[in-house]
Amino acid sequence: MANILIIGASSGIGASLAKQLIEEGHQVFGTFNKTTGTSADGFAKFQSLNVLDENPDFSFLPDVLDGLVYCPGAVNLKPFARVKPEDFVSDFQIQLVGAVKVIQACLPMLKNSNHSSIVLFSTVAMQMGLNFHSLVASSKGAVEGLTRALAAEFAPKIRVNCIAPSITDTPLAGTLLNTDEKKEANAQRHPLKKIGKPEDLANLAAFLLSEKSSWITGQVIHADGGMSSVKI
Repeated sequence: MANILIIGASSGIGASLAKQLIEEGHQVFGTFNKTTGTSADGFAKFQSLNVLDENPDFSFLPDVLDGLVYCPGAVNLKPFARVKPEDFVSDFQIQLVGAVKVIQACLPMLKNSNHSSIVLFSTVAMQMGLNFHSLVASSKGAVEGLTRALAAEFAPKIRVNCIAPSITDTPLAGTLLNTDEKKEANAQRHPLKKIGKPEDLANLAAFLLSEKSSWITGQVIHADGGMSSVKI
């Protein structure tokens, strides 16, 4: 049984991952920002937390953490000519700075474990170059850099990996998938002709948290229906 913290456990990938880990018998400490979104049943602790607060309170956590998953993000798609510098600052705050603050706060607890793992999230747009994705591609590019830097710095004690999904059917992508026509159009862009489900990414995150991935660190793993590497 492992102690695992999921930042953003109230919906989407975070909620799916929490459900899976709880069913496997792990102690899951989940956080939500504004709304719970899901039941607190099964969580060791389900805590309100804004990672961008000046001094987030992590006193609800145990002395030992075996896993940390940072799920918060933003998908703001707009033409570059309409993007303001403060939009970049806002994206970097939630995608990168929030992750940094959480990792720094939890580092002593992660070091107390014999086999801890950190999982972050990027995007397929970081590798491919997609229209209107300058905000998310830039901020997630920083997350990928952070992943590799921390994997080097924390080895061999703590593993750090990153998952780079394509569009996934979560609230974060709600405006892009709010009609059957949009869902079908997005599915057709992928070689596997479907969009991702939260469970697809949760399964991969659970693997990266587990001892089954004990020889994997510093990797950005694409789970994108083949979009980044296969052309049909």
